[in-house]
Amino acid sequence: MKNYLIIGGSKGIGFAIVQKLAVHNNVLVGSRTHEQLQGLLQVNYFDYDVTSDAKPSFALPEELHGLVYCAGSINLKPFHRLSEEDFIDDLKINLLGAVKVIQYALPALKKSGNGSVVLFSTVAVQTGMGFHASIASAKGAIEGLTRSLAAELAPLVRVNCIAPSLTNTLLAEKLLNTPEKLEASNKRHPLGKIGQPGDIASVAEFLLSDNANWITGQVLHVDGGLGVLRSM
Repeated sequence: MKNYLIIGGSKGIGFAIVQKLAVHNNVLVGSRTHEQLQGLLQVNYFDYDVTSDAKPSFALPEELHGLVYCAGSINLKPFHRLSEEDFIDDLKINLLGAVKVIQYALPALKKSGNGSVVLFSTVAVQTGMGFHASIASAKGAIEGLTRSLAAELAPLVRVNCIAPSLTNTLLAEKLLNTPEKLEASNKRHPLGKIGQPGDIASVAEFLLSDNANWITGQVLHVDGGLGVLRSM
C-alpha cells in the first residue's frame, strides 16, 4: 500500500483523484474544506490554506510515493483591469504554494525511491486566450518548474504536469452556469464536450503509478483537442 499527499483534494479534480487513489492506498489530503472527504476509508485530512499558511507543518509518512498539487484559480479579466495584486495572488496559489509543499515533502518523496509529483497547468499556456494573462503567466511558471525539477530530482522523483482545458468543476461554475454557456464551451472543443473531473483524475492516477516509470518532465494536454486541433 502506497502513501499519497493531495493538496486541494476536497473538490473537483482533486476529489476525483482522492477517490481513485483511496481504493488501494493511504491518502493524506490538505484543503480548506473536508465535507466530501468524511467517511472515505484510508483518507486522512487536515486544514491547509496555501495562500495564508506560511510553511507546511502537517505530519507526513516516512515514505511518500506521490504528491499532487491541485490548488489553483481561474482569474479571467481584460489585461487593463488586472492589478499587480491579481498577478501576485495567482502566483501565490498556483506556483508558490506548490513550491512550499514540494520542498516540505521532498525528503519523504526521495525516501520512497520512486516518488512522483503531479502539477497542474492550463491549455491557455500553449494556446493564447484573451483574458487569461494572469492565470496563464502563473501556470506557465508551473510548466517551467515541472521541467526544472524533473531534471534536478531524477532519478529518485519524477515530476510531470497536466494541462487541462475547461473542466466541469465548482471552480469553473461561472463559465458554465447557463445552458448557453455550456453549449458554447462544448462546441469549442474538437471532441464536442468539456472535461469531467474523472477525465483528468485518470491521467493523474497514471502519472503516479508504476506504469509511468519512464515518464518525467512532461506536460500532458488533457484538453479535448482544443490545444492543437481546429475542427470544422
